[in-house]
Amino acid sequence: MVTFPVIVIGLIVLYLLNSIKVLREYERGVIFRLGRVLSRPKGPGLIFVFAPIDRMIRVTLRIVALDIPPQDVITKDNVSVKVNAVVYFRVMEPLKAIIEVQDYLYATSQLSQTTLRSVLGEVELDDLLSEREKLNAQLQEILDKHTDPWGIKVQLVEMKHVDLPDTMVRAIAKQAEAERERRAKVIHADGEFQAAGKLTQAAEIISTNPQALQLRFLGTLTEIATEKNSTIIFPIPLELLKAFTYEKTNPEKA
Repeated sequence: MVTFPVIVIGLIVLYLLNSIKVLREYERGVIFRLGRVLSRPKGPGLIFVFAPIDRMIRVTLRIVALDIPPQDVITKDNVSVKVNAVVYFRVMEPLKAIIEVQDYLYATSQLSQTTLRSVLGEVELDDLLSEREKLNAQLQEILDKHTDPWGIKVQLVEMKHVDLPDTMVRAIAKQAEAERERRAKVIHADGEFQAAGKLTQAAEIISTNPQALQLRFLGTLTEIATEKNSTIIFPIPLELLKAFTYEKTNPEKA
C-alpha cells in the first residue's frame, strides 16, 4: 500500500522534473518571479523554472532576417515606386528586448517600414537607383539608433528591389539610348577630326611631288578594281604625254 509520504515524495520529484528546462546555446531565458524580472537572464544549458512562481520567456540571440514588404514611396522628384528591403538584426540585451517593448519583432518591422518610406522620400529617383549603398548605410544607422534602447543591434539593411512604373522604364530606356547616340556622334566627330588632320598632312606631302599623286591615283583604281562590279573609265594622265611633247619640240634629239 502506498503511503502518504511516498505520494508526497513522488509529487515533489515530478514537480522538479517538470521544472527542468534546457536552453540552447543561442537562447536565453528571461525569468519573471512573482511578476518581477530577475537581474540576469538564464542560460544556456540546464535551468530550473519553478512554476507557477516563475514564468520564462525565451529570447533567441541569433541574427534575424526581417523582410520588409513592398512600400509605396514617392521620391523627391514626384515619381511613385515600390521598394522592398530586408533588415538583419540581433538581440544583444534580452532583458531590454522583453521589458522595453511589447513585441520587438513587430516593433522593428513597423519602424523599418516607416523609416524606409521617410528616407527614400527625400531622395530623387536617380539617387535611389545609383546610390543604394549610401542609402542602405543611412537606413541602418537610423534603425540602429532607434532600436538601441530595445537592446537590439541592426547590423545590415539591404534594398532588394525597386519596382518602377512602365512609363518611367520606357523614359529611362529612351534616356539611355539618347546618351549612347550622343557618345557615338562625339566619337565619330572626333574620328573625322583626326582623319582630316592626317589627310591635310598627306596632301602637303603629295603636293611636293606630282608623281606621288599619280601613284595615289593608281592605288585607288586598284582598290576599286577588286570589286569587279563596276565600269572604270581610266583617263590618260597628262604627265604621260609630256615625253612625246618634249621629243616633238626637240628635233635635234631625234
